[in-house]
Amino acid sequence: MLDASQNTMTKPNTRRAEGRKIVQPLSTISTAQIFLCFLQLGFTAFGGPIAHLAYFREAFVAKRHWLSEAQYSELVAMCQFLPGPSSSQVGFALGYHAGGWRGALAAWLGFTLPSALLLTLAAVGVLATQGLPTGILQGLLAVAVAVVAQAIWAMAKQHSAGGGRLIVMLLAAAVLCVFSSAQATVLVLVLAGLIGAISFRPTSSDTQTAALRAPSFPIGILLLCLALSLLFVLPLLSTLSPWLALTDSFYRAGALVFGGGHVVLPLLQAELVTPGWLSADTFYTGYGLAQAVPGPLFTLAAYLGASVPALASPLLGASIMLIAVFLPGLLLVIGLLPFWAHWQRHLRVRAAVIGLNAAVVGLLLATWLVSIVPHAWTDWRGVALTIAASTALQWAKWPAWLVVVLSTAAGFALAMV
Repeated sequence: MLDASQNTMTKPNTRRAEGRKIVQPLSTISTAQIFLCFLQLGFTAFGGPIAHLAYFREAFVAKRHWLSEAQYSELVAMCQFLPGPSSSQVGFALGYHAGGWRGALAAWLGFTLPSALLLTLAAVGVLATQGLPTGILQGLLAVAVAVVAQAIWAMAKQHSAGGGRLIVMLLAAAVLCVFSSAQATVLVLVLAGLIGAISFRPTSSDTQTAALRAPSFPIGILLLCLALSLLFVLPLLSTLSPWLALTDSFYRAGALVFGGGHVVLPLLQAELVTPGWLSADTFYTGYGLAQAVPGPLFTLAAYLGASVPALASPLLGASIMLIAVFLPGLLLVIGLLPFWAHWQRHLRVRAAVIGLNAAVVGLLLATWLVSIVPHAWTDWRGVALTIAASTALQWAKWPAWLVVVLSTAAGFALAMV
């Protein structure tokens, strides 16, 4: 079955100006290109989900022009509402937009494989389990501060210009700096959407955004029903074997996470440590290692799946549990795309999206202030590394991967001094 928008997304008029940028025709993007682009990010995207969104924007909006700024912002806003790993969902949807189902799978594999393989090797004892030296971690965090700051500034100019939008952004940031729970995040986004629907009037630039590639409505309904059905069917099968029991645990954790990858920690702990599948020491060692590798935090599932003694097959356990924890979020994001494309045609919905986009910038700002900066700026070295990374990214226009490599080397050198 063809994608609902596939017949229009490959026409010559797809290459059109949006502002000063030209959106690349999707027909020119190969599956191999999608995989390699996301694989590069999988090796270099340190800093957590908010930093990942900044890396994605730089790679696919600013550099390669696979989609417009407005399309990307709407995709980020949509994924903030869904359970699951938001940055991986955005990456999966980007791959689907660029290359259909093969592109989506290539994007997920490229972004996920590096950290999943590293954590699986750590679980079976091939790699040391003490994490990375402090200097290297400080260099990686400094890059995350610079990348996220650059993204916040660019997105604020696009989505928070004007008094009303700026107020929504600042209020969202202020509230989320004080209340950083997943529930507070969802509430702030809902309120921002309501404020936008009531108060904002879309302009021509707000209402002429090309739709993202989306499956047909029947396929979307099928995917949403499948995601919900597995949530009820897997518990019924969980008594048949340890494999099904743990698959149910990982799937349920992935389906109930709101607010980012860190929220999965207490859910997986309750599913694995409390019943006795894993020791607390093993669990927290894996969590510490997951902080030190690039890519999504959900790849912690690979480490845990490889570490459960009852499964007896580390590689198979890592593979199945990794798929189980990602699957609900990926089904939901692609299943919702056709409905999102339909809803965004309505004036009030587009006005709500304006409020949502402003609040998402506020969310990025709050996370930057509360979570990223304090961890990176523990002393003068972190500040110096951030200034150097910002200069290299913003003015020298060096690629992010090169800045990551040089910043980690500089961080290690400074720590030795």
